[in-house]
Amino acid sequence: MSVLYVLLAILLFGILIAIHEFGHFSMAKLCGVKVEEFSIGMGPVIFKRQKGETQYSLRAVPIGGFCAMEGEDEASDDPRAFINQAPWKKLLILVAGSFMNFLLGLIIVIILFAPAEGFRAPVVESFMDNCPYEGENAFQAGDRIHKIDGHRIYQFYDVSDFLSKGDGTYDIVVIRDGKKVKLDDFKMVPLEYEGYQNKMYGFIFGVDEATVGNLLRHSWNSTMEFGRMVWMGLEQLVSGQVGVKDMAGPVGIVNLMTETGQQAPTTKDALFNILYLGAFIAVNLAIMNMLPIPALDGGRVFLLFITLIIEKITRKKLDPKYEGYIHAGGMVLLLGLMAFVMFNDIVRIVMK
Repeated sequence: MSVLYVLLAILLFGILIAIHEFGHFSMAKLCGVKVEEFSIGMGPVIFKRQKGETQYSLRAVPIGGFCAMEGEDEASDDPRAFINQAPWKKLLILVAGSFMNFLLGLIIVIILFAPAEGFRAPVVESFMDNCPYEGENAFQAGDRIHKIDGHRIYQFYDVSDFLSKGDGTYDIVVIRDGKKVKLDDFKMVPLEYEGYQNKMYGFIFGVDEATVGNLLRHSWNSTMEFGRMVWMGLEQLVSGQVGVKDMAGPVGIVNLMTETGQQAPTTKDALFNILYLGAFIAVNLAIMNMLPIPALDGGRVFLLFITLIIEKITRKKLDPKYEGYIHAGGMVLLLGLMAFVMFNDIVRIVMK
């Protein structure tokens, strides 16, 4: 069964890469840009097929892919070259990959949540006996907790997560009768309640019915929660709370998916958990690719705006080869980082 999970993980990871590159490819075609090659994977070509002006390739190393467009990093006289397109077309092509990853993550979550009979919601349905946080100037039954200290509450478990990170005094926003109600400087601490071992805040959360609208809302909220988790991870990386050694590459991701499947009690649960993790990774890829780092889509978008500003000031067209040098240097560093992360992934697997 573990072999099945490995194959499923590799297939899912390949789909995440393919859908990203398909985003660039399809938008480039829609914008009339000449695409020379559409490739899944890197390195030596395993399979290729020429169709029209575009070569479709499958390459040996499943750590990426690319959509090679005419005039992407160099000057070209071809009016259909990427470099000769209007800025808005370039922007659409560059963000299309991340958009498709995010969309795929959302679609996976919608499919997984579709059979649900209801959704746990951050709505205060009632209170435990003697809960001190119920009242006219406090929480009331039916309140949907919207924000805690500026943090959007997407899922019911976000409530305890953000309350546990605070100092006991919070700025809370609830939705009550369709209107936002603020509870500023509201003091809350977990208390002991009869019949419960752990200290709690005394809320009993409700359930949203499994309507189409609630399905879409909870799926969207879960996907947005994935995005927030990615940003929180980046903040920890920048602040030094976690290091580069804690990062995972393709090998680590496939291994994590495989372990997720093996730890599930049933095959059905395994497939659900792997796909749910795949949705999270899809959103992760969408955000990471839009970081303003050379060689990534976000770096290209950033340099696109910088180039527009410089050309506006100097009234001169910049030679695209200089941007190509920047991205080439970024790619070398990125490949070095990927090799380091892959090495750590393999060491972690072997040392288990």
